[in-house]
Amino acid sequence: MTKILVTGARGQLGTQLLRRGATLGLDVVGLGSGELDITDPDAVAAAVRPGSVVLNCAAYTAVDAAESDEPAATRVNVDGPRTLAEATARVGARLVHVSTDYVFAGDATVPYEPDAPTGPRTVYGRTKLAGERAVLAADPAAVVVRTAWVYTGTGSDFVATMLRLQRERDHVDVVDDQVGSPTFAGDLAAGLLELAGRDAVRGVLHATNSGQASWFDLARAVFAAVGADPERVRPCGTAQFPRPAPRPAYSVLSPAAWATAGLTPLRPWRAALEAALAEVPAVCD
Repeated sequence: MTKILVTGARGQLGTQLLRRGATLGLDVVGLGSGELDITDPDAVAAAVRPGSVVLNCAAYTAVDAAESDEPAATRVNVDGPRTLAEATARVGARLVHVSTDYVFAGDATVPYEPDAPTGPRTVYGRTKLAGERAVLAADPAAVVVRTAWVYTGTGSDFVATMLRLQRERDHVDVVDDQVGSPTFAGDLAAGLLELAGRDAVRGVLHATNSGQASWFDLARAVFAAVGADPERVRPCGTAQFPRPAPRPAYSVLSPAAWATAGLTPLRPWRAALEAALAEVPAVCD
């Protein structure tokens, strides 16, 4: 059985990979940032084994903080992935590196294909794009998987925040001028584990739940799913919530290359949301 190493394993995606890998009976080991510094060549060399698959979920994801701390973002999003890719190429392991819709400008009107022109507008996006390029330069057999709007419904992600706010507030204002594909981390994890078993697949792919929605649409769907009145969610514009890092207005990623590679398409986002909420039943109390 191929050994799978998950880096960044304490985050929402890494946690789902470990859970689903165990359910499938796979040999999956997870290391968080406190257990493996992916920028340390010696530590990485000791962790990466010949013939294994490395699923890299480690990333600097504090989008706003990155605007004033580019060196830290570069270290984790560029130097770390490069170090992993150098190690996998050296010992004959396989690297699957998770990236983001933020590598695009967010000004498209049709879903982005993997080879669409990039144009990140944030430090986070620029460092993630540089990380992609570093990975593919160091290990041409690696796979980069871009995703977007990932959630589990726990912790502090958008869905979890809406679950909390529907209990605490009479009304919630949510932006309706940013569009993407809400993606349940559990579904993405299942897709990545399937990809881990496809040695011939390489290059850049996109993986999100299918369909598209605004944050406003997603918030209303969350309210409705737990029996709260969706009319309590009110639309507003991005300008109402200024942030240090601009958010992409359009983040829909095309699944065509994923399907062409013979991988199972991720289900529609509304069905995925229902499944995610079923895993956190306490929110309905």
